[in-house]
Amino acid sequence: MDNEKLPEQIQNKEKKTLRPVNPGAEKWLNRPVKCLDHGFVYLVDYLGDDSAIAQAARVSYGQGTKKVSEDRGLIRYLMRHRHTTPFEMCELKFHCKMPIFVARQWIRHRTANVNEYSGRYSEMSDEFYLPNSAVLRKQSQGNKQGRSEEKLTSEQQAKVLQLFKEDYERQYKNYQESLNLGLTRELARIGLSVANYTQWYWKIDLHNLFHFLNLRLDNHAQYEIRVYGEAMARIVKDAFPLAYEAFEDYRLNAGNFSGPELKLLRLLAKRWPIDKSSAREIASINFRNKRETEEFLKKIDMLGLFV
Repeated sequence: MDNEKLPEQIQNKEKKTLRPVNPGAEKWLNRPVKCLDHGFVYLVDYLGDDSAIAQAARVSYGQGTKKVSEDRGLIRYLMRHRHTTPFEMCELKFHCKMPIFVARQWIRHRTANVNEYSGRYSEMSDEFYLPNSAVLRKQSQGNKQGRSEEKLTSEQQAKVLQLFKEDYERQYKNYQESLNLGLTRELARIGLSVANYTQWYWKIDLHNLFHFLNLRLDNHAQYEIRVYGEAMARIVKDAFPLAYEAFEDYRLNAGNFSGPELKLLRLLAKRWPIDKSSAREIASINFRNKRETEEFLKKIDMLGLFV
């Protein structure tokens, strides 16, 4: 009997793929990871696995004959020495739903392919990000684009959340009223807050995804986008365990010294052991920049070398 004449369920059962299947990625397909109050991230599709990275580096074909242990060593070498092209051979496509202000930060990573929900073709949803009171903090005095560790009082938190709720309700009511008056969707949406939720398909290669995660998993990243980075990291860790291990060791949890920092480090080594205040005095003379000085001292402090 021709395959075309078989019932659809039998045809689907007989279909087989000749491409490598990634079990770690398969477990996350169409399985949303909740983010914030209305958002999510889930894996739509993927290309490749850890062995594909090693194969690309070896310029070989098919399943390959190398052992997993050899793949691990090669992948770690590639990550350590910044040979990025083999990681670009693997791709992941995500469906993501996030507040617009998160999307505006996210889109700065221009190495992905993106198709976003359109407020010109469809109505915007009545979904707005309402922060958890625990993340309502005061403006940082040392970081102009971040929040400090100091929380608002419980009264201040309640007031802020009330203001947000009232604004969201008013904005969406006016949006709906504008649409009912016949105003085009592309103009009616302009009064909505950047807390309104949007969504997109986001496809990126593994090298550039690691760059995204390196920035967005950092403690200095805004909390809201860090939540999405953590969700994606869970998926990548299962899909590419060897590559993610190397990423953690040589990027995420690693540090580096600049040329001027290495020069100063050699100077301090001649005076070792040294206390932090003396090192700060020497560093401030050499850098003449308070932020660069403090960043250098923080790196040394992490090594536990001050007396």
